[in-house]
Amino acid sequence: MPKNKKRNTAHRGGSGGGGGGSGADAGTATTAGGQHRNIQPFSDEDASIETMSHCSGYSDPSSFAEDGPEVLDEEGTQEDLEYKLKGFIDLTLDKSAKTRQAALEGLRSALASKLLSEFLLERRMTLTDSIERCLKKGKSDEQRAAAALASVLCVQLGPGIESEEVLKALGPVLKKIICDGAASIQARQTCATCFGVCCFIATDDITELYAALECLEGLFSKAGLKDKDGPGGGLPVSALLAWALLLTICPAGELKKRLETHFHKLPSLLSSDDVNMRIAAGETVALLLELARGMESDFLYEDMESLTEMLRALATDGNKHRAKVDKRKQRSVFRDVLRAVEDREFPAETVKFGPERMYIDCWVKKHTYDTFKEVLGSGMQYHLQSNEFLRHVFELGPPVMLDAATLKTMKISRFERHLYNSAAFKARTKARSKCRDKRTDVGEFF
Repeated sequence: MPKNKKRNTAHRGGSGGGGGGSGADAGTATTAGGQHRNIQPFSDEDASIETMSHCSGYSDPSSFAEDGPEVLDEEGTQEDLEYKLKGFIDLTLDKSAKTRQAALEGLRSALASKLLSEFLLERRMTLTDSIERCLKKGKSDEQRAAAALASVLCVQLGPGIESEEVLKALGPVLKKIICDGAASIQARQTCATCFGVCCFIATDDITELYAALECLEGLFSKAGLKDKDGPGGGLPVSALLAWALLLTICPAGELKKRLETHFHKLPSLLSSDDVNMRIAAGETVALLLELARGMESDFLYEDMESLTEMLRALATDGNKHRAKVDKRKQRSVFRDVLRAVEDREFPAETVKFGPERMYIDCWVKKHTYDTFKEVLGSGMQYHLQSNEFLRHVFELGPPVMLDAATLKTMKISRFERHLYNSAAFKARTKARSKCRDKRTDVGEFF
């Protein structure tokens, strides 16, 4: 996988005309009939009878997240989907915070499930303005929904002038929330992830990349402190993972500087009380060592012996004061991290999507995949098949074109999937019951 910023340039010319083709200005909403009307966001006009009757023609935004894209594939058309999305965009201006949040979540779910490049290019400015407004005016849950939508929007747009303009508009707002100690930890956490993802996709100015790294460094560097922003909050974890993602596209000279400045801070994070911080720090250690050895094959951390002992202790952790699930997860991760540090090995994984397979054979690729999977959720496989930007990042080549007949044979209906899951559940329950019976029988002799 390429480790410099040049890997983004292949996509920067393809959609350059989208910037001037916005279908609506920031203060304009598009109605179902294609007409435009000026709206004062969050004003009494939004609660008027005319507005509410107009919005009532759209389905409940939360229904999209519940039903998923299958309903649209089976029962609707592209026009139906676009009609719904226009309604969701209008509802992001609604007076009710719950309605705005549901509309944001409906849009995110739709964009994570289907490529909608043309639709977004026409409404990018309006949608960006709605996200910015919800980030500024909304409370915790609404800010989280807006930040999550911003991430998926940039994934849809890919590198280019459109995503750069989205980042230019939203970047300052995201940074303000991230650094605002009065904001909710959950909102700051989602905004940190969003900021990292959007910078990874859209940043073309190297000084902006360095500024983003410094913003995130200030958050996880304090993670060892026992304060409200400490490991328990989850914010330092998100900041560390976003920081590591941006390091994968840093120029070699800057990467070397960041390693010299921050690598020695990571071992202290391994002793955090939060299992998620310990795991994030361990995986970041493996990733940074991989990057460092890529520049200098004989790279050696000055206190490697102490670091190795700490990793080995975490890989065999038997602390009875920690939850069994946490210990199991931690041991599994740190066995892989230890092998990476000592033997330079990586446990290769295979990801299947449609008729294709992708091999994850290094820590950089794994971290990038995990980040975008968190952003896209169940839509990750679809985007790996169809999204040119992600296919370029993971070196998958152009999208594979499949005819309708092939797609139909690959598709499993919801009913068939239900039958398969039911059968698997019964078989699993039966097998576990037998194991329980054996344990009971053995116990009777003692």
